[in-house]
Amino acid sequence: METLVFLFSFSALGILYAMNTIPELQEPYVILGIGVAVLVIVFLFYFLITRGNPPKDALFFVFAEFSFTCVIDLTSALEYDGILSGFMEFYQKTGEPYLGTAYAIMMCYWDGIAHFIMYLVMISRITDRKAYRTLGLFWAGSLCANMSVFIAGIVAGKYGSEIRPAFWLNFLFLLVPVWGAVTLFTRPKDRPLIGGYNAQHAQSMKLIWRPLDLILVVFLLAAMAFTILRGLVALDSPLEVCSIYLKHYEPYLKDPVGYPRVMMLHLFFYGLPLLGAFVYGLLKPGCTWMSDWTIFFAGAMTQCQWAHIGGSLHPHTTAPFQIPNDAFWCVLVANLLYAATPILVAARVHSNPYFFLKIAPFPGQTGLPNNDATLMTLVIL
Repeated sequence: METLVFLFSFSALGILYAMNTIPELQEPYVILGIGVAVLVIVFLFYFLITRGNPPKDALFFVFAEFSFTCVIDLTSALEYDGILSGFMEFYQKTGEPYLGTAYAIMMCYWDGIAHFIMYLVMISRITDRKAYRTLGLFWAGSLCANMSVFIAGIVAGKYGSEIRPAFWLNFLFLLVPVWGAVTLFTRPKDRPLIGGYNAQHAQSMKLIWRPLDLILVVFLLAAMAFTILRGLVALDSPLEVCSIYLKHYEPYLKDPVGYPRVMMLHLFFYGLPLLGAFVYGLLKPGCTWMSDWTIFFAGAMTQCQWAHIGGSLHPHTTAPFQIPNDAFWCVLVANLLYAATPILVAARVHSNPYFFLKIAPFPGQTGLPNNDATLMTLVIL
């Protein structure tokens, strides 16, 4: 099935080419109508071909539908970078002109490559009746962050006065991953939440005897400080340190397109509490929620930092807002470490989860009858 989805997705190129060559199809409201019609037709196509063996998971149709749009996003990015031509010129004028910004180009690359691969993998696993919850949470975090920053940046930035009808299609790509995230969070976990002797041993160790966790706590605290600094810059704080950072390190935060500022505010108001919660989760044993939220946030942070770093380096960003040469490596390394921190925390939680499990009662430790207590110990990891 994933092969069919891959091949069918590229039929989007034919639609784009037709719209690019027929002037009557390039009017703003016509573009909106065609966009809605195409989404409906793609859904009906997958619904009809799976009627004989319908997928058990409704998210199959989401992934198949969004795979189709990934090709459109990748084509947009390649055309703005001059690698392709003849597909999206009309859309740049009467569709969504803000897709030509550096941030949006990098966002489209991420959607057209990273999200596309995720969709194909998840479709394959759904077809084979295999679990994909962890990858699904990473995707949900990535796309929720992607679209929330994108939509808010359009409205708050310099393109707020150039909103065309096609803009409203973006809300579908925000609301659906939110629904997908809620659906995935409420599903049973791929792993048990109760541990035995190994979990008890891991949770008896102080932080000082867990050097990897200690390093991650330091990284998280540094990430929190970095988030606060850039959040204050986005809020136009008069603090001298904010002025120095904006002028000498990341002037991109004040790019009038609006995306960098909106992203910093997202991370300040939503990412900062999660970073603090992860510190707590590394200190307090038995935080079973860490396995889900670290993956979700890793997806969000990876997408955000990809678009932010790439946007600040892209030639479509004007010279005054690019990273100054004398601070280039400092800023680049700081941003890469900032992106890597949630990924490292998520990898830590999933590779060695004993510290984050609930402890199973053992025979003689509770009032359970011996046979019940014995059953509980069978889930020892």
